[in-house]
Amino acid sequence: MVRSVVTGGAGFLGSHLCDYLIKENHEVICIDNFITGSKNNIEHLGEEKNFKLIEQDVTQEISIKGKIDFVFHFASPASPIDYVEFPIQTLKVGSLGTHKTLGLAKDKKARYVLASTSEIYGDPLVNPQPETYWGNVNPIGPRGVYDEAKRFGEAMVMAYHRTHSVDTKIVRIFNTYGPRMRINDGRVVPAFICQALQNSPLTVFGSGRQTRSFCYVSDLIHGVFLLASSTLNDPVNLGNPDEMTVMDFARKVIELTGSGSAVVKKELPVDDPKVRRPDISKAARELGWKPLIILEEGLMKTIKWFEEKIKQH
Repeated sequence: MVRSVVTGGAGFLGSHLCDYLIKENHEVICIDNFITGSKNNIEHLGEEKNFKLIEQDVTQEISIKGKIDFVFHFASPASPIDYVEFPIQTLKVGSLGTHKTLGLAKDKKARYVLASTSEIYGDPLVNPQPETYWGNVNPIGPRGVYDEAKRFGEAMVMAYHRTHSVDTKIVRIFNTYGPRMRINDGRVVPAFICQALQNSPLTVFGSGRQTRSFCYVSDLIHGVFLLASSTLNDPVNLGNPDEMTVMDFARKVIELTGSGSAVVKKELPVDDPKVRRPDISKAARELGWKPLIILEEGLMKTIKWFEEKIKQH
């Protein structure tokens, strides 16, 4: 049986990845310290014989007996609220955590997949963003702890690939949404949906003309698996290239929830990207991947999930 380690496996993306790998008949070892992950995301796997949870900070030494075939490093705070609250932890998991997990992959001769991010492009001066674009990042701004941690992580991954011949993959993840996002996540999808379901004003920062593109979680995780199974070692963008303004997205959420919410504008946060759209031609060409879930379908599934969560609160 294939054995996979997933760090951050109790997070939004990590928990969906654990589900996918178990369906692919992997034995999954989930490592999480629950700084932003939730045991609720993986409780359905508690009785699964091929699932094991290790509660640990991945910046500490990782010791796992037996063979390991894949290491998926998905541990990190990943929303602006989180990395403002946990700046040091964000830097450490991107640097020390990447180092420790690469050491594990090297020791076990495992394939290694780094969950990188579109944030390595910063506030881009190129749209859409291809993998060849080096980015426009403010290293000392409030978002710098996340952006630079991921950029350092990518450099470390490539160093291990070149120096130690570790079979590494880098996935640059663009805006992804779906069930298991946190209500107080701070990102635009949960924020707008929760505000709309409670008939509160939707908070749009700046003019609302800044753009985003939204990929449903099942599409993203399928792409991660294809990349992990491929021969590619250079970074690959995964996301949905359908771009829309934040204001149009707010109107779409209001429409789909049937909400009576208004829209209010607030000052744009420092270094907030004005455009965010992946060039996915490499993923399409090399992996045969493209997102399949249209926005309305994915949003309706996500809205239904948040309705249940709000009732439970």
